[in-house]
Amino acid sequence: MGKQSGFTLIEIAIVLVIIGLLLGGILKGQELINSAKVKNLATDFRSIPVYIYGYQDKFKALPGDDANATTHVTGATTNGNGNGVIEGAWNTTTNANESCNFWQHVRLAGLAAGPTTVDCATATNTYVPRNSEGGLIGIQSGTSVAANSPIRDASNNALRGTYVICSRGILGKFVKQLDTTLDDGNTATGSMLATAETGYAIGNSATATASIDDAATYVVCMGV
Repeated sequence: MGKQSGFTLIEIAIVLVIIGLLLGGILKGQELINSAKVKNLATDFRSIPVYIYGYQDKFKALPGDDANATTHVTGATTNGNGNGVIEGAWNTTTNANESCNFWQHVRLAGLAAGPTTVDCATATNTYVPRNSEGGLIGIQSGTSVAANSPIRDASNNALRGTYVICSRGILGKFVKQLDTTLDDGNTATGSMLATAETGYAIGNSATATASIDDAATYVVCMGV
Protein backbone atom coordinates (compact mmCIF):
# COMPACT_ATOMS: atom_id res chain seq x y z
CA MET A 1 0.00 0.00 0.00
CA GLY A 2 1.25 3.47 -0.84
CA LYS A 3 1.57 6.28 1.66
CA GLN A 4 -1.51 8.46 2.24
CA SER A 5 -0.77 12.11 1.60
CA GLY A 6 -2.37 14.97 3.54
CA PHE A 7 -1.83 18.51 4.74
CA THR A 8 0.87 19.16 7.27
CA LEU A 9 0.19 21.32 10.30
CA ILE A 10 2.26 24.09 8.74
CA GLU A 11 0.20 24.00 5.53
CA ILE A 12 -3.06 24.09 7.49
CA ALA A 13 -1.73 26.99 9.55
CA ILE A 14 -0.81 28.93 6.40
CA VAL A 15 -4.29 28.37 4.91
CA LEU A 16 -5.95 29.55 8.14
CA VAL A 17 -3.78 32.67 8.19
CA ILE A 18 -4.73 33.45 4.57
CA ILE A 19 -8.44 32.94 5.32
CA GLY A 20 -8.10 35.20 8.36
CA LEU A 21 -6.45 37.91 6.29
CA LEU A 22 -9.16 37.70 3.63
CA LEU A 23 -11.96 37.89 6.20
CA GLY A 24 -10.24 40.79 7.93
CA GLY A 25 -9.94 42.63 4.62
CA ILE A 26 -13.63 42.07 3.83
CA LEU A 27 -14.72 43.31 7.26
CA LYS A 28 -12.44 46.33 7.05
CA GLY A 29 -13.76 47.12 3.58
CA GLN A 30 -17.35 46.95 4.82
CA GLU A 31 -16.44 49.17 7.76
CA LEU A 32 -15.00 51.77 5.40
CA ILE A 33 -18.13 51.63 3.21
CA ASN A 34 -20.37 52.11 6.26
CA SER A 35 -18.25 55.00 7.50
CA ALA A 36 -18.48 56.66 4.09
CA LYS A 37 -22.28 56.33 4.13
CA VAL A 38 -22.53 57.88 7.59
CA LYS A 39 -20.22 60.69 6.47
CA ASN A 40 -22.46 61.39 3.46
CA LEU A 41 -25.58 61.41 5.65
CA ALA A 42 -23.89 63.75 8.14
CA THR A 43 -22.89 66.09 5.31
CA ASP A 44 -26.57 66.57 4.43
CA PHE A 45 -27.32 67.86 7.93
CA ARG A 46 -24.28 70.12 7.91
CA SER A 47 -24.82 71.55 4.41
CA ILE A 48 -28.39 72.83 4.72
CA PRO A 49 -27.60 75.49 7.39
CA VAL A 50 -24.87 76.71 5.03
CA TYR A 51 -27.53 77.25 2.33
CA ILE A 52 -29.64 79.25 4.78
CA TYR A 53 -26.80 81.47 5.98
CA GLY A 54 -25.50 81.95 2.44
CA TYR A 55 -28.93 83.08 1.21
CA GLN A 56 -29.42 85.38 4.20
CA ASP A 57 -26.01 86.91 3.63
CA LYS A 58 -26.87 87.67 -0.01
CA PHE A 59 -30.47 88.79 0.31
CA LYS A 60 -31.14 89.44 4.02
CA ALA A 61 -34.03 87.03 3.81
CA LEU A 62 -34.83 83.40 4.59
CA PRO A 63 -35.04 81.01 1.61
CA GLY A 64 -38.56 79.75 1.11
CA ASP A 65 -39.87 82.60 3.29
CA ASP A 66 -38.30 85.37 1.16
CA ALA A 67 -41.06 87.86 0.29
CA ASN A 68 -38.99 89.15 -2.65
CA ALA A 69 -37.60 85.88 -3.98
CA THR A 70 -38.89 86.54 -7.52
CA THR A 71 -36.81 89.74 -7.53
CA HIS A 72 -33.76 88.33 -5.76
CA VAL A 73 -33.27 85.18 -7.84
CA THR A 74 -34.08 84.90 -11.53
CA GLY A 75 -36.56 82.11 -12.19
CA ALA A 76 -38.16 81.98 -8.75
CA THR A 77 -41.88 81.35 -9.11
CA THR A 78 -43.18 81.93 -5.58
CA ASN A 79 -42.50 84.48 -2.86
CA GLY A 80 -42.78 83.64 0.83
CA ASN A 81 -44.66 85.77 3.32
CA GLY A 82 -41.50 87.17 4.92
CA ASN A 83 -42.47 86.42 8.52
CA GLY A 84 -39.13 84.78 9.35
CA VAL A 85 -40.54 81.24 9.48
CA ILE A 86 -40.19 78.44 6.92
CA GLU A 87 -43.84 77.42 6.94
CA GLY A 88 -44.98 73.91 6.06
CA ALA A 89 -43.76 70.48 7.15
CA TRP A 90 -40.34 69.21 6.08
CA ASN A 91 -42.03 66.41 4.08
CA THR A 92 -44.74 68.59 2.58
CA THR A 93 -46.49 67.50 -0.63
CA THR A 94 -47.88 70.99 -1.22
CA ASN A 95 -45.97 73.01 -3.81
CA ALA A 96 -47.08 76.35 -2.35
CA ASN A 97 -45.51 75.68 1.06
CA GLU A 98 -42.36 77.58 1.96
CA SER A 99 -40.65 74.33 3.00
CA CYS A 100 -41.06 73.22 -0.61
CA ASN A 101 -40.00 76.49 -2.24
CA PHE A 102 -36.93 76.62 0.00
CA TRP A 103 -35.17 74.28 -2.43
CA GLN A 104 -35.95 76.37 -5.50
CA HIS A 105 -34.68 79.53 -3.81
CA VAL A 106 -31.33 78.12 -2.64
CA ARG A 107 -30.72 76.42 -5.99
CA LEU A 108 -31.50 79.48 -8.08
CA ALA A 109 -29.26 81.49 -5.75
CA GLY A 110 -26.40 79.15 -6.71
CA LEU A 111 -26.04 77.71 -3.22
CA ALA A 112 -27.20 74.16 -3.94
CA ALA A 113 -27.46 71.88 -6.95
CA GLY A 114 -30.66 70.35 -8.27
CA PRO A 115 -33.74 70.98 -10.42
CA THR A 116 -35.55 74.29 -9.97
CA THR A 117 -39.03 73.41 -11.20
CA VAL A 118 -41.05 73.16 -7.98
CA ASP A 119 -42.58 69.71 -7.53
CA CYS A 120 -43.17 68.42 -4.01
CA ALA A 121 -46.51 66.87 -4.94
CA THR A 122 -45.23 63.96 -7.04
CA ALA A 123 -44.09 60.98 -4.96
CA THR A 124 -41.36 59.97 -7.43
CA ASN A 125 -40.19 63.51 -8.22
CA THR A 126 -36.52 64.41 -8.54
CA TYR A 127 -37.07 67.97 -7.25
CA VAL A 128 -36.99 67.05 -3.57
CA PRO A 129 -33.41 66.21 -2.50
CA ARG A 130 -32.51 62.66 -1.48
CA ASN A 131 -29.90 61.26 0.86
CA SER A 132 -27.34 58.60 -0.10
CA GLU A 133 -29.88 55.89 0.83
CA GLY A 134 -32.53 57.37 -1.48
CA GLY A 135 -34.64 58.85 1.33
CA LEU A 136 -36.23 62.29 1.20
CA ILE A 137 -34.53 65.26 2.87
CA GLY A 138 -36.44 68.30 4.07
CA ILE A 139 -36.43 71.36 6.32
CA GLN A 140 -38.95 73.31 8.35
CA SER A 141 -38.85 75.89 11.12
CA GLY A 142 -38.67 74.63 14.68
CA THR A 143 -41.66 74.71 17.01
CA SER A 144 -42.37 74.53 20.74
CA VAL A 145 -45.56 72.57 20.10
CA ALA A 146 -44.84 68.84 20.47
CA ALA A 147 -47.67 67.81 18.14
CA ASN A 148 -46.17 69.92 15.34
CA SER A 149 -42.61 68.68 15.84
CA PRO A 150 -41.18 66.28 13.26
CA ILE A 151 -40.22 64.03 16.21
CA ARG A 152 -40.83 64.32 19.97
CA ASP A 153 -38.04 63.44 22.40
CA ALA A 154 -38.06 60.93 25.28
CA SER A 155 -39.70 63.52 27.55
CA ASN A 156 -42.45 64.20 25.00
CA ASN A 157 -41.01 67.61 24.13
CA ALA A 158 -40.71 69.11 20.66
CA LEU A 159 -37.33 68.82 18.95
CA ARG A 160 -35.68 72.17 19.62
CA GLY A 161 -34.00 74.33 17.02
CA THR A 162 -34.58 77.44 14.93
CA TYR A 163 -34.75 75.05 11.97
CA VAL A 164 -35.27 71.30 11.87
CA ILE A 165 -33.68 69.18 9.14
CA CYS A 166 -35.04 65.67 8.52
CA SER A 167 -33.82 62.74 6.43
CA ARG A 168 -35.72 59.49 6.00
CA GLY A 169 -35.06 55.89 4.96
CA ILE A 170 -31.87 55.52 7.03
CA LEU A 171 -30.90 52.06 8.28
CA GLY A 172 -30.74 51.66 12.06
CA LYS A 173 -27.04 50.79 12.07
CA PHE A 174 -26.31 54.13 10.38
CA VAL A 175 -28.75 56.01 12.61
CA LYS A 176 -26.78 55.08 15.72
CA GLN A 177 -23.45 56.07 14.15
CA LEU A 178 -24.95 59.31 12.87
CA ASP A 179 -26.24 60.31 16.30
CA THR A 180 -22.85 59.53 17.85
CA THR A 181 -21.15 61.64 15.17
CA LEU A 182 -23.43 64.68 15.36
CA ASP A 183 -25.09 64.55 18.78
CA ASP A 184 -25.12 62.72 22.14
CA GLY A 185 -25.33 59.10 20.96
CA ASN A 186 -28.90 58.73 22.24
CA THR A 187 -31.49 58.72 19.46
CA ALA A 188 -34.28 59.81 21.84
CA THR A 189 -32.58 62.87 23.38
CA GLY A 190 -30.55 65.88 22.33
CA SER A 191 -30.64 67.83 19.07
CA MET A 192 -30.89 64.72 16.86
CA LEU A 193 -33.79 62.27 17.17
CA ALA A 194 -34.87 59.17 15.26
CA THR A 195 -38.20 57.42 14.86
CA ALA A 196 -39.41 54.43 12.85
CA GLU A 197 -39.95 54.97 9.14
CA THR A 198 -43.00 52.69 9.13
CA GLY A 199 -46.07 54.70 10.07
CA TYR A 200 -44.14 57.95 10.32
CA ALA A 201 -46.12 61.14 10.92
CA ILE A 202 -45.38 64.59 12.34
CA GLY A 203 -45.40 64.39 16.14
CA ASN A 204 -44.24 60.76 16.44
CA SER A 205 -42.12 59.81 19.45
CA ALA A 206 -38.38 59.18 19.22
CA THR A 207 -36.96 55.66 19.47
CA ALA A 208 -34.32 55.03 22.15
CA THR A 209 -30.92 53.82 20.94
CA ALA A 210 -31.34 50.45 22.66
CA SER A 211 -34.51 49.84 20.64
CA ILE A 212 -33.07 50.78 17.25
CA ASP A 213 -33.14 47.81 14.86
CA ASP A 214 -30.03 47.78 12.67
CA ALA A 215 -31.97 46.37 9.72
CA ALA A 216 -35.03 48.66 9.96
CA THR A 217 -35.29 52.15 8.46
CA TYR A 218 -35.81 55.38 10.36
CA VAL A 219 -36.56 59.08 9.98
CA VAL A 220 -33.80 61.18 11.54
CA CYS A 221 -34.27 64.85 12.40
CA MET A 222 -31.88 67.41 13.83
CA GLY A 223 -32.55 70.87 15.24
CA VAL A 224 -30.08 73.59 14.28
